[in-house]
Amino acid sequence: MNSFSSALLFAQEAADSAESVESAGSLMVYITAGGVIGWIIIALSMVAVGLVVVHAVQIRRTALLPPTQVLAIRDFLGDGRVQEALDYCSNGSNDTFLTRILAPGLTRFIRSPFGAFEIKQVLEEAGQEQAARLYRTTDGLGIIGTVAPLLGLLGTVQGMIGAFDTVELSAVNDANYYAALAGNIKLALVTTMLGLIVAIPCVTLFTVFRNRIDGIAAEAGQELDRMVLMLEASGASSGGPAGFARPGGGPTSPAAPQPGGAGS
Repeated sequence: MNSFSSALLFAQEAADSAESVESAGSLMVYITAGGVIGWIIIALSMVAVGLVVVHAVQIRRTALLPPTQVLAIRDFLGDGRVQEALDYCSNGSNDTFLTRILAPGLTRFIRSPFGAFEIKQVLEEAGQEQAARLYRTTDGLGIIGTVAPLLGLLGTVQGMIGAFDTVELSAVNDANYYAALAGNIKLALVTTMLGLIVAIPCVTLFTVFRNRIDGIAAEAGQELDRMVLMLEASGASSGGPAGFARPGGGPTSPAAPQPGGAGS
């Protein structure tokens, strides 16, 4: 009884192994049936996988808005240490989406006599620039999602042209007539299938990453607003060249000479 059960189990495993080998062979048959265009689509799919992995790692809240950086900058601005906050943001080891937006605003705040009034506009412009930069990184995925079905359509046209050429040039009694006709139709269908298999996830993930960028950018805007309020509450004043008044402070220009001096 045990030997009979073992034989059945061995037969089942052999059947499953044969089925998996057959499936793998069928997949390779489909890929090779796509011809040159099919291999181009496969190459694009590999590039798309690499881009998805890169975007999944880079477009994350913890990578673009690290909590440690947020806490550190809050401490600097809450104490009015604007120059230290700028040095922290300008440090190459702290280069993130957040610091690339905040650094220009703090620079304007320190160097301009009207920096306290201009910082929000500078932060908004820097935020738009950095968000656009992130959007551009996802363009490769969008291009693959657009080009892949077009390549599939090109393969479809190629296969149909080959099918009609077979009908036109081959005699009905030609032994290879039906095989050639079926091969060309198969080329048309396989390339279309490969193009759609690559395009559908690419377009989907392209939209997902774009929406993720929108969400992180909106969250960064809210965090920057809180930081500006902390900066204003700290009482720090913006700087500027000599001869300009600082907001909330007295004039810094030299005193005018008093009339009635010596020689009058």
